[in-house]
Amino acid sequence: MSDMTIEVHRREATGKNVNRRLRDEGLVPAVVYGAGRETVAIQLDRKTLIELMRATEGHNPVFLLKLAGTDKSRHAMIRDLQVDPVSRRVIHVDFLRVLMDEKLTTAVHIELLGEAVGVKTEGGVLDFVTREAEVECLPDRIPAALELDVSALSIGDHLELQHIELPEGVSLHDDPEKVVVSISHGRIETEEEGEEEEMLAAEVAEPEVIARGKGEEEDADE
Repeated sequence: MSDMTIEVHRREATGKNVNRRLRDEGLVPAVVYGAGRETVAIQLDRKTLIELMRATEGHNPVFLLKLAGTDKSRHAMIRDLQVDPVSRRVIHVDFLRVLMDEKLTTAVHIELLGEAVGVKTEGGVLDFVTREAEVECLPDRIPAALELDVSALSIGDHLELQHIELPEGVSLHDDPEKVVVSISHGRIETEEEGEEEEMLAAEVAEPEVIARGKGEEEDADE
């Protein structure tokens, strides 16, 4: 978890035209809500936001939003981030206020460590079923990721959320029996399947013959 400071300005005017102009100026329209307080419209520098997010690889950063020209500041996390599908620019951000002395529930990315024996030496296939888990903790305890070692897994084995070793101060707020990863047999091609695929390939490869009418044949002979 990272606690990073970013300066924001109150957004006095709202609407599509205003927001479009802000984006053209390199700013991002946003709102801050939660913690029993009113929703506030703000704007912030896009480049600064992107740089800070890259510094933490986007893993649940906690920002300290400082209102420009005042001594007011609030801790907040990104609840929703909208990206333009064409330009890939961030076009709007929803910030959720957080209280540093109150626990919260958030989703944390799961990272797999090692190479499973079932894949490495047994020809199995790894199926990464659940890629994140809900945890409960204080904002300054949010882990960047939850790690799970899959090295010892053989074909037929699986690991569940309850097998993840959680950091101190972090508890699971999810189904402990939810499967995270499993190792299954690789696809074995039967002799019958192989023959069928060869037949299909032959049919596709066969050139198309177009029958000519009587008149066409006479023209060709001439």
